[in-house]
Amino acid sequence: MYSDDVLQRLRGEADQILSRYPAGHERSALLPMLHLVQSEDGYVSADGIAFCAEVLELTRSEVSAVATFYTQYKRHPNGDYNVGVCTNALCAVMGGDQIWEALEGHLGLGHDETSEDGKITLERLECNAACDYAPVVMVNWEFFDNQTPESALALVDDLIAGRDVQPTRGPEKVRTFKEISHLLAGFEDGHVHEGPSAGEPTLRGLKLAKEKGWECPAPTTSGSAGSTEPAQEVGGEHSSAERPATTKEDKEGDE
Repeated sequence: MYSDDVLQRLRGEADQILSRYPAGHERSALLPMLHLVQSEDGYVSADGIAFCAEVLELTRSEVSAVATFYTQYKRHPNGDYNVGVCTNALCAVMGGDQIWEALEGHLGLGHDETSEDGKITLERLECNAACDYAPVVMVNWEFFDNQTPESALALVDDLIAGRDVQPTRGPEKVRTFKEISHLLAGFEDGHVHEGPSAGEPTLRGLKLAKEKGWECPAPTTSGSAGSTEPAQEVGGEHSSAERPATTKEDKEGDE
């Protein structure tokens, strides 16, 4: 059970979250609410589940179903720093597998395991959505681009030693898992304007488009290029459901 002072603080912040949603749709606030209780406990605890259920008038089973669906919600105590290594296709061939093996051996941890001192949780990620900087490591969802086994080992050693680390793109230093969970709950931390958000590889396509004068085609209301006719409803006169057969296979199927 949360203490009275913690419960009062959580209720105050929960009210702020609920104020962002229209009346009658309070259950839509469940995702940020889960981040809120995770920022308190370092994971989505049984107390956190009960709190969300009570505030949103849901059953604990309904809350648990959502908490176990998304990987950003942890159901057991997480480390101060969640170190995620991408080993999906591009990162893997660029060295992600070697980074994972190096960290796994150095830390003595497997996937979703936490060090005894509670500082590091190691996670094997499928994709960090940063293929232009492969291989990528994320710490509490902040990017560390173009990593090597050596740079990744130095990174976790700095975290363990309590030294500040700065992501390649993002704030001036990585915040703790609880702090980032509070940010994901929708509470600004004042660091939004720190550091770059996009680099040269990400902006390369935009640069080429400007140099060559490329522009996006004008939007239309139908699927036909250049047409300004209103889109037809499914099942309407010219929809695919009513369109006459045009290929040999379609015509044979009609016979």
